[in-house]
Amino acid sequence: MTVTTPKTPLRANVSREEYQLLQDLRQRSPAQQPLRPKLTMGDRISDKVAAVMGSWPFIIIQSILLAFWVSLNVVAFIKHWDPYPFILLNLMLSFQAAYAAPIIMMSQNRQASIDRQDAQHDYEINMKAELEIELLHDKMNLLREGEVATLLEMLKEQQQQLQHLEALLQEQRSTTNPEVDATS
Repeated sequence: MTVTTPKTPLRANVSREEYQLLQDLRQRSPAQQPLRPKLTMGDRISDKVAAVMGSWPFIIIQSILLAFWVSLNVVAFIKHWDPYPFILLNLMLSFQAAYAAPIIMMSQNRQASIDRQDAQHDYEINMKAELEIELLHDKMNLLREGEVATLLEMLKEQQQQLQHLEALLQEQRSTTNPEVDATS
C-alpha cells in the first residue's frame, strides 16, 4: 500500500509578507510587552500633576478654597485684600491654568504614544494568532487530503481483493458443482 502526499503546498493561503511577519513574531514571546523608555523627571512630574489635577479630591479642595477666598472677600467685617470682581483670584487661576494645561497635554501625549505602541503590539499578536490558525488549517487540510488519498487507495485494493475473491468463488463453484453452473 502506497501513501500519496497531497500536492497542495503548506502556506498556500499565506502571502510571503505574512509568513515573514509570522516568522518575526515567533522570535518574540507573545506576552512580551514593548520596551518602555525610562521616564525623565519632567515626565514623572507631568504624570503626577495630571493625576492630581484630574482627581475628585483636587476639585473638592480647590472648590473649598475658592469658596473660602470669595467668602472672606465678601464679608463686611474683614479687610478685603481682593474685593469683587476678585482680580487677584482670577490672576492666580489663570496662572494655574496656564501651567496646568501644557503639563497635562505632555502627559496625555506620552500616554497616547504608549497607547499606540500597545495597539501595535496587540495588532502583531492578533496577526500572529491569525496566521498560526491559518497554518493549522492548512496542516489539517493536508492531513485530511492525505487520509482521503489513503482511504481511496485502500478502497481500490479492497475492491480488487473482492473481485479476486468473487472470481475464486465463481471458479470453485464451477469446479465443484458443474450442474449449478450450467443451470445458472
